[in-house]
Amino acid sequence: MEVVTGKAAFPGIAIGKVAWYSRGRYQKDKRTAKDVLQEKRILRQNVREVLDYLNRAALSTIPEVEKTIRQQAEILQGEYYLPAVLEVIEQQKVTASYAVQITRDEMMTTFKELSDPAIKRRIQDIREISSMLLGSLAQSGSSLDFGEEPVILVSDMLYPSDIIEMKKEKILSLVTRQGSEISHAAIMAKTMDVPALFDVPGTRDWEGHYAIVDGYTGNLYLDPSNELIHEYELRQSEDKKEREELLKLRTAEDVTLSGQRIGLYANIGSMDDMNSALYYGAEGIGLLRSEFQYLNRADYPKEDELYLEYRRVAQGMKGKICVIRTADLGADKQSDYMQIPEEMNPIMGNRGIRLSLDRKNMFKAQLKAIYRASAFGNLAVLFPMITSLEEMDQIDKILKEVKDGLRKKRVPFRDIPIGIMVETPAAVLIADELARRVDFLSIGTNDLTQYTLAMDRQNPSLKRKYDDHHPAVLAMIRMTVEAGHRHNCKVYICGEIAADTALTETFLRLGVDALSVVPACILPVRRQVRKTAL
Repeated sequence: MEVVTGKAAFPGIAIGKVAWYSRGRYQKDKRTAKDVLQEKRILRQNVREVLDYLNRAALSTIPEVEKTIRQQAEILQGEYYLPAVLEVIEQQKVTASYAVQITRDEMMTTFKELSDPAIKRRIQDIREISSMLLGSLAQSGSSLDFGEEPVILVSDMLYPSDIIEMKKEKILSLVTRQGSEISHAAIMAKTMDVPALFDVPGTRDWEGHYAIVDGYTGNLYLDPSNELIHEYELRQSEDKKEREELLKLRTAEDVTLSGQRIGLYANIGSMDDMNSALYYGAEGIGLLRSEFQYLNRADYPKEDELYLEYRRVAQGMKGKICVIRTADLGADKQSDYMQIPEEMNPIMGNRGIRLSLDRKNMFKAQLKAIYRASAFGNLAVLFPMITSLEEMDQIDKILKEVKDGLRKKRVPFRDIPIGIMVETPAAVLIADELARRVDFLSIGTNDLTQYTLAMDRQNPSLKRKYDDHHPAVLAMIRMTVEAGHRHNCKVYICGEIAADTALTETFLRLGVDALSVVPACILPVRRQVRKTAL
């Protein structure tokens, strides 16, 4: 037996076989079809789902957009596109997803030199329906598959785009050589509610070996003895009992022993996460990370696609608020089609609101989708990475254009609350001015900490020096809360330390109005709130 010690990013115990993940390995493997007839059935099923989506979208949009949607549905049902994809599956023995990509690329190459406007529109339609099909295929099971049994996934490094492709039910634990407890991969592991370790010197040789992951101590046991397996199975059973005890708090109020109330919300990135938030009794969604809708695609999502997704969330929350953060793209959250220039220091680069303001068509499409969906539920919009009043001026101008355009077309919407992320010392220092212009401030402590300490939170050589409990970080939070409250502006914390129960009392004493955490952390934080007396 070999014992390897790393750092725990999320608690829990996992027992199972190891699968070694290297970027591109499984993506390459999934090109070859094991069963051609099955791939054809999968394709036809997903074509029906996309057609159903298009028909619903056509009924719920304005006439100009409806015409385009109808044309896309005609292409999908026509005599050229679908037969071409089926032929690629048959002749090349590839998966439905890969066949869609091949067909799309061949058609784009064939017609790209033609200047006829009608042909150009047809090319755009082909690109869009291919993106929709690929998205549908990913959701229906063409995502990364590591075999029949769930696995402990070990890797050098994981990116959000990797995890999005994975089947959650096939992951027992995530273990990486690099990263940190607040890396995006660790955050997504928490959302998946699986134990996670980082700083573990795993190798490809571990593939297929049996292992135990202890998300409390940070230990990984490779080829454990039967006695140790039995001991950890008992610990898993105790874990389950504690979770069942916590579940009794699902409907409990978030009130301290001394009567102080705090809002407890959820951070989510998908509809599955929304269901978990409701299950654990979140007061609402404090942060919907919309950037995940832009990853692992061939092109930007269109307004109608975003609108339907946001409408599902608005309706699914049944009157509870859902705060949609506009796409926080850049740094490690990007796809090839975005063509974001390579940067020397992407963490400090063109990301968040900076990128959105540079790509106004993308930004406006998302804002239109959010405002259209607001007619169906309780939504709010949140802007990431604000550092100046000039950015707010640009946002206000774009919001006016978007709302004026919707009014002109008589599209119903609500004037929803507006918030900004406080993630930089610059935002903290002008928090008074910012609070005058918005309805709420949401403190993103992950970025605020790294910018305050001037430390890259994902730099492995700094992990022992990185301190999100640093007095300077807590001072930044206090300054933001005080500035917000001076202007009747509510202040939330949505960074990872919102779930740190060692700081719950501190946040309550600072006067923070709400905490937003991953769904799996709602009940532990609720328990801590309820046993705190100020």
